[in-house]
Amino acid sequence: MTSTGEERDGAGRDGPWWWERRRGAVLDVGLGVVSAVECAVEGIPFAPEAGVPVWVGVVFGVLVGAVLVLRRRWPIAVVLVGIAVTPAAMGFLLGVVGLYTLAACEVPRRITATLASMSLAGTFVVTYMRTRGDVDGEGALVFVLSAFMAVALTVPPVLLGLYVGARRRLMESLQERADSLERELSLLADRAEERAEWARQEERTRIAREMHDVVAHRVSLMVVHAAALQAVAGKDPAKAVRNAALVGDMGRQALTELREMLGVLRAPEKPVRVAASASVAAVAAVGEDGPSLDELEVLVGQSRAAGMSVEVVVQGERGAYPAEVEQTAYRVVQEALTNCHKHAPGARVVVRLAHREGEVAMQVENGPCEGEARGADLPSGGNGLLGMRERVLGLGGVFVSGPTDGGGFKVSAVLPSR
Repeated sequence: MTSTGEERDGAGRDGPWWWERRRGAVLDVGLGVVSAVECAVEGIPFAPEAGVPVWVGVVFGVLVGAVLVLRRRWPIAVVLVGIAVTPAAMGFLLGVVGLYTLAACEVPRRITATLASMSLAGTFVVTYMRTRGDVDGEGALVFVLSAFMAVALTVPPVLLGLYVGARRRLMESLQERADSLERELSLLADRAEERAEWARQEERTRIAREMHDVVAHRVSLMVVHAAALQAVAGKDPAKAVRNAALVGDMGRQALTELREMLGVLRAPEKPVRVAASASVAAVAAVGEDGPSLDELEVLVGQSRAAGMSVEVVVQGERGAYPAEVEQTAYRVVQEALTNCHKHAPGARVVVRLAHREGEVAMQVENGPCEGEARGADLPSGGNGLLGMRERVLGLGGVFVSGPTDGGGFKVSAVLPSR
């Protein structure tokens, strides 16, 4: 089916047969009726010239004119019929509308040019032959008149059809570009939503990691001191008092750190589009105010106060590290010591810190757990090593953990210092 685009003005298909819309069907049927009446009237004088009865000429004219109904389905056939009946001096509406439809539809331009030339030549010859004996004067006048009639009946409908077809194709191209842009915008919106969901997930992960690092170590030490307090309460009241004071200090420190974190996260409401980035920025702000390597001795001192034997070995000269590197190094040592409290009570622990060119390395290694030492039955959620690995890898570092040949456990991390 060849379409002229006139039936594409609305959305959807509601027309019969080959028509896209009912309005197009009504228009074509109306044109077909008018063309049939015109050709029937023109068939009356044609019948004597052809030597047939008048009713035959009328019927022939009706059939020829009615072909215009098929202009959207077979525009080439309609134009060929119009050219064929040109010698009979009928079908002017058929020829004009047929040429317009042919030029507007999506057929090769060489076919349009060929048929338009044939129609032009046929109209010129028929007009010249019919007016040569009717107009007195020179043959040049007849030639000019015939040429004018041929051009008037051929060129305007072809040019109009070409314009309408080009305009329709332009509108279709613009519509396709608009649809493509809409699809791209929808895809961008989906990707933005995915990025926002990723940011929210990353935010939840980072908050969970911060909460774990803040709470797990302090509470683990509190549980260790509480277990020691229970063991010596009746035998050594002075030591019990010291342990009780340490438990209170640990609890207050844990609450202080939690308040600082929640204070940063409790930011005013932001617009939906920037909420995810604002939340991530808030978590990053927590990292900037977090612990550093300067507090490592205090951290080790707390573990020693809980009864753990901890040795610290520092190599190299400490440089200026970014805040996130300082905090990550501190958290790795903190979580490793917490795991020693949980899984290796009574074991000897060695903390090694090496300042190298372009990187800082840390290692926490504990020996085998002493047989007579008893832990405080600290629960383990299995998130400590995972959180350490995520922190280190997030900064482009290297993280390794696993048992040692001596029956202990070792946690090692290397962080870039820039």
